[in-house]
Amino acid sequence: MDRVEHSPASDSETFQVVVDSADNNAHHRLTNHASIPIHNASKAKFTRENLVLAYKTLGVVFGGLVTSPLYVYPSMPLKSPTEDDYLGVYSIMFWTLTLVGVIKYAGIALKADDQGEGGTFALYSLLCRNMNIGILSSRPSNPNSSLSPSIFDEGTEKQSRLAKFFKKSIVARRLLLFIAMLGMCMVIGDGILTPAISVLSAIDGVRAPFPSVNSSVVEALSAVVLIILFLLQKFGTSRVSFLFSPIMGAWTLCTPLVGIYSIIRHYPSIFKAISPHYIFRFFSRNGKEGWLLLSGTVLCITGSEAMFADLGHFNRSSIQIAFFCTIYPSLVLTYAGQTAYLIKNPNDHNDGFYKFIPTKIYWPLFVISTSAAIVASQSLISATFSVIKQSVVLDYFPRVKVVHTSPSKEGEVYSPEVNYILMVFCVAVILIFGDGKDIGNAFGVVVSLVMLITTILLTLVMIIIWRTPPLLVALYFSVFFVLEGVYVSAVFTKIAEGGWIPFAISFILAFIMFGWYYGRQRKLEYELTHKVTIERLGLLLSDPSVQRVPGFCFFYTNIQDGLTPILGHYIKNMKSLHQVTMFTTLRYLLVPKVAPHERIVVNKLGLKGVYGCVIQYGYSDRLNLEGEDFVSQVTNSLLAHIKDSSSCLPSDPAEIQQEMCNLEAATSAGIVHIRGKTRFHIGRSCGWFDKTMLAFYEFLHSNCRSALPALGVPLPQRIEVGMLYEA
Repeated sequence: MDRVEHSPASDSETFQVVVDSADNNAHHRLTNHASIPIHNASKAKFTRENLVLAYKTLGVVFGGLVTSPLYVYPSMPLKSPTEDDYLGVYSIMFWTLTLVGVIKYAGIALKADDQGEGGTFALYSLLCRNMNIGILSSRPSNPNSSLSPSIFDEGTEKQSRLAKFFKKSIVARRLLLFIAMLGMCMVIGDGILTPAISVLSAIDGVRAPFPSVNSSVVEALSAVVLIILFLLQKFGTSRVSFLFSPIMGAWTLCTPLVGIYSIIRHYPSIFKAISPHYIFRFFSRNGKEGWLLLSGTVLCITGSEAMFADLGHFNRSSIQIAFFCTIYPSLVLTYAGQTAYLIKNPNDHNDGFYKFIPTKIYWPLFVISTSAAIVASQSLISATFSVIKQSVVLDYFPRVKVVHTSPSKEGEVYSPEVNYILMVFCVAVILIFGDGKDIGNAFGVVVSLVMLITTILLTLVMIIIWRTPPLLVALYFSVFFVLEGVYVSAVFTKIAEGGWIPFAISFILAFIMFGWYYGRQRKLEYELTHKVTIERLGLLLSDPSVQRVPGFCFFYTNIQDGLTPILGHYIKNMKSLHQVTMFTTLRYLLVPKVAPHERIVVNKLGLKGVYGCVIQYGYSDRLNLEGEDFVSQVTNSLLAHIKDSSSCLPSDPAEIQQEMCNLEAATSAGIVHIRGKTRFHIGRSCGWFDKTMLAFYEFLHSNCRSALPALGVPLPQRIEVGMLYEA
C-alpha cells in the first residue's frame, strides 16, 4: 500500500497532521484533482470559466507586477542621463520582462507545480518526494516502513545521478532545505515590502500638484490605506479579487493608452531600443555606473514570483491568459511611454510616472493609480498566505490558524495571525523607512534573490523529475543564472542603503523556522526511538497489576509504525487501560473532500479491545469532532468492521457477539479522550546549542496553536497526560 506521508506534523499529544493517501485510489484522486483543471484548461483555454479566472487574477496575482512603473525610474540612481542612456535602460527592462516574465515564469515555472501549488517551497516538496529523501527528515525514509515510500519513487536504479547524490549526501539535503527556507523567507519579505512601496509611491503623487504636502502626511495616509487593506483579507481571495479586478483592469488599460500617447508625442521611434545592441552600448559607455543602475531596473519584474506562488489560488491557463493578453503588452507600452517622455525631459526621472501623465487626466489617473497600488499589495499578501500554509502543513513553521476561504480551491487561504503581523511590519517599514529609495533598494534585494532561488530549484526539477535534455538544461541555467546573478551582484551594493531590511526580516523568520524544525526533529527522533509496539503493548497489558477499566477511550497518537511513548508512560503510572481503547490518528489528504464512507477507517490491532482508527479529511472538509456524533460514527464503523471481518475470516460467532457486546457496554460506561502534553527536559548534559534551540522551541510551542484542528468534545471527557522527553 503506497502512501505519501510527511513525518508527523503534530505533537504526540494530539492528532497526526500529515499528507497521506490511504490507498492507490486516493492517490489517483489526488493526482486527478491537480491535473484535471490544467488538462481541461489546455483543451478549452478560452472557455468562460478560464476567462473569469483570468479576470480574477488581475486583482490578486499581477498587482505587484503591473504597478511597477510607479517606482522603477524613481529608484534608479540616474545622473545626467542622455537619450542613449534611456534607450539602453528601456532595452534592459524589455528583455528582462521577456526572458524572466514570459519564458521563465509564464512558460516554464507554472508547469512545475506540486499538486496545484506553486512557489519555492512547493518546488522543494516536489523534489523531496521524487527523490524519496523525506520532506522533514534529514535522513532517507525507512525502507521497511509501509508508510514511508513515496508514490513518486521510481526506484533508485531509475533515478538520475543527481537524485542519488542527494540521497547519499546529508550536506546536499540540508543545503537544499536552506535554499528553500531562504526563498520562503524572501517571499514573505516581498509580502511586506510590496504593499509598502506600492502604496507609498502611488500616494506620493499628491505632492506634485500640492508641493506643500510633506512626506509625513504621505506616510500617514499610506499607513491608513494599508491597515484597511489588511482588514479586508478575512473575506477571502475570491471576494477580494472580484472587488479589486475592475480597478486593475482600468489600470492595465489606461497606462498603455497614456504610453501610446506619450510615444507618439515625444519619441515615436522608441521601439528601436528593443534591439539588444542598445544594452551593449549602454554598458560599454557607463561601465560600473551602468551596472549599479541594475538595482533599479530589476524592479520592473517585481511581483513576477506571485505568478508562481499564487498558482494554488487559480490555475495555470488562467494566469497565462491574463499575462500574455493584458499584463505583458501593458508593461511594454507603459515603460515605452515613460521612456519616450524622459528622453525629452531627462531630469524628471525622479517623478517618472506622474510627470508623463497629461495634465487633463492627471486626477482620474491618480485615483486609478492609488487604487491599483492598493490592489498590487494583494498579490504578495496572497502569496505569503500560500507559502505559510504550505510550510505549516509540512511542519516547517509554528502552527498558525489557516482558514480555507473557498470550498473548491485548496490554495485559497487566509491566516489571521500572519495577516496582522504583516500589517504591523508594513506600517513600520513605511513609518521608519519612509524614503522610497531605501524601500526600493530593499525590494531589489528580495526580487533578485527570489528569482535566483527559483532558477536553481527549477534546474533541479528539470534534471531530476522532467529529465530534460542536458543541452536545454545548460541553456536555461546559463541564461537565467547569469542574468539574475548580475542583478543580485548589483543590488548587494545597496545593502547599507536599505537593502539590509529584507535580510533582517529573513533572519528572524529563518531563526523561527529552524528553531521549530530542530525541535520537531528532536521530538520525532525521541518518539521513534521510544515508540510502543503492539507486542510491547501486549506485554504491558499481561501484567496482572494492569487493570482493564470500564469505558471507551480515544487515545490520540501519531507514530508511523507503532504507538506514542505516552501510552507506555500512561500504563506504567495509571496501571490501567480502558476496556475498549481506540488509538486515533488524524490524516490530512490533498483532496477537496473525503467521501463519508472513507472518512473513518478502523481496524483491529490484534489485542482484545484494542483498535486503530484513522480519520481522513480533505482541505474543504469542516472537521469538527463533536462529542456524541463523532463517537457514534466511530462505533458504527467499528461494528461494521467487526461484522465484515467475521464474514471474511472463519471465527467463533460467540466471540464476535461478545466483542460487540463489550463495545456497547464500554460506550455506555462512558467516553474519554486522552491526549499527551509533551515537553523537553533539558538536563545538564545538554550542550549550549541544544539548550538554546530547545528552549526556543518550547517557547514557540507554548505560544502556537494546538495541532488538533478541532476537538469539540466536552471538557469533562478530556484528559491530558504530561510527559517529559529527555533531550
